Amino acid sequence: MLLSLTVLVTFWQVRNHNFIRLDDDEYVTENSHVNTGLSWDNITWAFTSTHAANWHPVTWLSHMLDCELFGLNPKGHHLTSILFHLLNTLLLFLILQRMTGTLWRSGFVAGLFALHPLHVESVAWVAERKDVLSTFFMFLTLWSYIWYVERPGLYRYLLIILFFTLGLMAKPMLVTLPFVLLLLDYWPLERIQLCQSDLSHPGQSQPAINHKKLRTRALGLLLEKTPLFVLAAVSSLITFLVQRSGGAVGALEIYPFHIRIANALLSYLLYITKMIWPQNLAVLYPHPGQSLPMWQAAGAGLLLLVISIVVIRAGRRYPYLPVGWLWYLGTLVPVIGLVQVGSQAMADRYTYVALIGLFVIIAWGVTDLLGSWQYSKPALILAATSLLSVLMVCSFFQVSHWKNSLTLFEHTLRATSNNSQIHNNLANVLTQQGKIQEAISHYTKALEINPNYGEAHINLGAVLAYEGKLEEAIKHYSLALQLKPNSPELHNNLGVALCNRGDIPGAIDHYLAAVQLKPDYAEAYNNLGNALAQQDKLAEAEVYYSKALMIRADYPEAHNNLGVALARQGRLNEAIAHFSEAVRLKPDYMQARANLELALQEAGKSN
Repeated sequence: MLLSLTVLVTFWQVRNHNFIRLDDDEYVTENSHVNTGLSWDNITWAFTSTHAANWHPVTWLSHMLDCELFGLNPKGHHLTSILFHLLNTLLLFLILQRMTGTLWRSGFVAGLFALHPLHVESVAWVAERKDVLSTFFMFLTLWSYIWYVERPGLYRYLLIILFFTLGLMAKPMLVTLPFVLLLLDYWPLERIQLCQSDLSHPGQSQPAINHKKLRTRALGLLLEKTPLFVLAAVSSLITFLVQRSGGAVGALEIYPFHIRIANALLSYLLYITKMIWPQNLAVLYPHPGQSLPMWQAAGAGLLLLVISIVVIRAGRRYPYLPVGWLWYLGTLVPVIGLVQVGSQAMADRYTYVALIGLFVIIAWGVTDLLGSWQYSKPALILAATSLLSVLMVCSFFQVSHWKNSLTLFEHTLRATSNNSQIHNNLANVLTQQGKIQEAISHYTKALEINPNYGEAHINLGAVLAYEGKLEEAIKHYSLALQLKPNSPELHNNLGVALCNRGDIPGAIDHYLAAVQLKPDYAEAYNNLGNALAQQDKLAEAEVYYSKALMIRADYPEAHNNLGVALARQGRLNEAIAHFSEAVRLKPDYMQARANLELALQEAGKSN
């Protein structure tokens, strides 16, 4: 009850938050396969799509169900994420209590998991549903595994397979779970013992370890998990191929392997630092790239090695130390940056599962450290209550930064430096709000940080074109085209700018490039028709307007433009049909209404 209450108090405010203009559009608000709810077509898409450079059909189904129940009201989507976080907290508590038989230490670990500010991102961000959902299935897998260990059987093992598979299909970060099960076999399940010191009495010599029996037992536990390792390998391969084909995996020339290793070593320590002192948490930490100091990475690597040696040596007496430490190191491996996905150096959401290992070390270690001190119990109660209260307050304020895109991006810029992507994203929000000059300032700042940021060039070009500054817009579009020569949208936008400047032949070249790169690009076909119509090539324009309508029959602008081309060729009845359809599709389309009235008058005169 206490865990449930603290989770709800901390996160309840998120029910009034908006969607974020960072992945929420790609996952929900502008994804027609998701926001139209559950249907056979959408379910098929969920299992076959590699949209957003991921294959996670269970996550897609979760978002579809939310849209089926709540539409695009963000309140329901946020409440679902809170529910999963609450269930995860309770499951973690019950799992630890069942494995260790301890109540308050298990509750303390669950409290740290529930209330730590690093975990806010996974709960408050709708697009990160995959975090809380995959962790839910991970905990169900652990619960099933404990059940299986108590009395092995095929049915119980199949449950492990089922929940692990569902977890991988929610987020493939769970590929390390078979290794976690091996750690739990050592402690606290004690299915394998590297020594027997805990079984001997003080002063009594330790029994010798039967190494042959130990190897046989270890091999048996490995073979027991072979199906899980196979599932993890298949999921890893699918994920790598999907993310590489989707352009999410950074190339080695952008992030050389020695830079990736250096960033990974530093990130391991930075996550621990942020766990201890959760300050300046951000939705995106920009990757330092070549500017990363190698001496820092070397120091981080040395410190990690020393800690690893110490905890492993101490593990003979305190087995939770190597288990918790290897849990932390191991569960972060898929996202630590050795295979660079995206442009971030690290991410708060990656700690959602990983920090459990360190929380276990804290809960059991502090208790053992105080030992037989007569005041240990009241001291532990006071310390635990104070710490969880502080974390609760910190998380409450961290959740408030996720109120909307504007508050989140502004906070992120305060918490980080040289963050070109967030400057660009904030500018997008400001553009939508009509604050054009502020948007231009942030687009410009993004390009000062990263002159080769193609997306910022495109967005700045669009804003400048809207402002009528065509020469500047064309300049930025041209620079972006050098960086992204195969972008059909960029060719189309550049074509529009050139057309507005009066360079019709140049515009036609780019429209043709756009439709060649994207044959189902209805807007580019429509724009190509407009350019040809301006050259009085009405028959050719008619062909491209018709192609646009073959792709999108509900395209009112193309219907109107085709109607104009037909009317100019004297084919008034056909023109009237297209003007009428344009008005039907878009009743407030005043230009189409005016064209329809004019065509009807001309048709009446001719009759």
